[in-house]
Amino acid sequence: MTHTTKLAAGAAFPAITVPRLGGGEIAPAAAGGWRLLIVYRGKHCPLCKPYLGTLDKLLEEFEAAGVSVAAISADPEEKAAADHAEFGWRFPLGYGLTVAQMQALGLYVSNPRSAQETDRPFAEPGLFLINPAGEVQLIDISNAPFARPDLAGIARGAKRIQEMNYPIRGTLV
Repeated sequence: MTHTTKLAAGAAFPAITVPRLGGGEIAPAAAGGWRLLIVYRGKHCPLCKPYLGTLDKLLEEFEAAGVSVAAISADPEEKAAADHAEFGWRFPLGYGLTVAQMQALGLYVSNPRSAQETDRPFAEPGLFLINPAGEVQLIDISNAPFARPDLAGIARGAKRIQEMNYPIRGTLV
């Protein structure tokens, strides 16, 4: 049995940086304020498209809650650009997530089932709500594309956390 190290609730978000489609970079640990980072499997995943579509539809709710949003994957730039062109997502889209970065985030990593699926290891889904102190307020990781949190609930929860000064939960071991 293989064991992985998961990112702890309340931990400082790792200082990962990935290129941003259209220029610049996505560096969640260096950003300020509340931020939501979605890690998606990549262009090959048919379940990622509607999930990211839902995220796009909820951008105003996240903005109203004071939360900036970004999504990243291990895809190369051309695959990320193709998805962006097809779906028109309005949030920043990062690409080129490395296996070492996936491991730093505590994500599950999978190899492609075939060359038709994709040509590189990729991260299974992950969601991180990072507070202004740079700490992981909420974490959700999955080992398969079928289990993902409800994004509308995350938007409501992010707002409620701020209104109530709700503490980071799940910190006892």
